[in-house]
Amino acid sequence: MRGRMTKQSAFLPSSDCFVPRNDDNGGLFGQLHVITLNMKQLTVPKININTEHFDYYTLGQQLKNLPSHSISEVNWPADYPYCPSVKFQAAHNDTAIFLHYTVEEEFVKAQFVRPNESVWEDSCVEFFLSFDKQHYYNFEFNVLGTGLIGYGTEVKAERTRLSAEEILKVKTTTSVVNVESKKSWSIILVIPTELLGKEQLSGTKAYANFYKCGDGLPTPHFISWNRIEHPTPNFHLPTFFGEIQFQ
Repeated sequence: MRGRMTKQSAFLPSSDCFVPRNDDNGGLFGQLHVITLNMKQLTVPKININTEHFDYYTLGQQLKNLPSHSISEVNWPADYPYCPSVKFQAAHNDTAIFLHYTVEEEFVKAQFVRPNESVWEDSCVEFFLSFDKQHYYNFEFNVLGTGLIGYGTEVKAERTRLSAEEILKVKTTTSVVNVESKKSWSIILVIPTELLGKEQLSGTKAYANFYKCGDGLPTPHFISWNRIEHPTPNFHLPTFFGEIQFQ
């Protein structure tokens, strides 16, 4: 996600989303030290997975028994209350990270088709990963599987984009369903560890957050797995990453 959108208040979050409650002074309950103490934790299991037949159904069947996690933190409810239903699964096999997102939302937008284009303006899921809680990768992919990947600190001038050739090393497969105007879509990302400069992941502790956004949708939204406390929408805040452990 990037831009700041105009205020949207007509759409309420779904019942499975978490909306922080305002205090008497208009601020959000839970200061930074509380968020740090309540950092979400996630174990990423190591699995054997066959990618020879690379299609959504075949990969999805191999991931179906993994735990499912919700992306449901509505961090800016006053301006962006809309919360689509979003879940993800995560696994690895030491040579790659497998992420499976499932999304149900009112509008599905797919405009950008080339690496490093403005995919955050489309129906987009994101994964930010850090091994030192200062430098991090941002993986951003739209419903078409078009990707943007960056690396650096949260200081914009210190971040660089990976090349198109590197981004295309991330394999994706997607599914889109539209039944009686109810739209849902899913995407599986296979992120090779070579992009992370890692020979293996087993036993590695890291920090991450998972997101769903759509800056250019009729109902823009910015929801996350681990809660963010910041005045305006911003995913580039490693302080609010959760903790993940690669099995």
